[in-house]
Amino acid sequence: MAHLIIVGWLMLRPRTVPWVPAPNLQPLASISAELARGPWEAMVNLSGPVLMLAPLGVLLPMSAGRLHVSPVVSLTRTVFAGAMIALAIELLQAGVPGQVPDVDTVLLNTAGVAVAHLAVVPGCRSRLRRRYEHLGGTTPKIPRVELAPQADVLSGSRTYL
Repeated sequence: MAHLIIVGWLMLRPRTVPWVPAPNLQPLASISAELARGPWEAMVNLSGPVLMLAPLGVLLPMSAGRLHVSPVVSLTRTVFAGAMIALAIELLQAGVPGQVPDVDTVLLNTAGVAVAHLAVVPGCRSRLRRRYEHLGGTTPKIPRVELAPQADVLSGSRTYL
């Protein structure tokens, strides 16, 4: 939650600029323009959007707390949620002075979520599964509890004072 608050503050605060370029609605246009400027410039300018929402690739699966889930389902769920958050931020930027929506930012944010998820989550889940299997399961074993003897609760012959 704190990460999303910081991202929202960074991406949705108004900026004072003398001019604002037009929004980029053509996919991969700004990415190809950055790549045309050179590899170092592209890495510097494109790493920000990739890293902006990358922690969500780890934080979203951790919030669910599931150890036994298909890796494909987990990746799909996480990438979809990251893409929807990135899209919501870009749509909100359309109404903020000085902020320009860019469809490539949504693509780069989503790629960052996917890369972070693939780099961290499968290894952590397998390590946690091995730890819990080594302990003998996730829940303690309790012996079966027998039924209590039937009590005459509504009997009028007993007084409890």
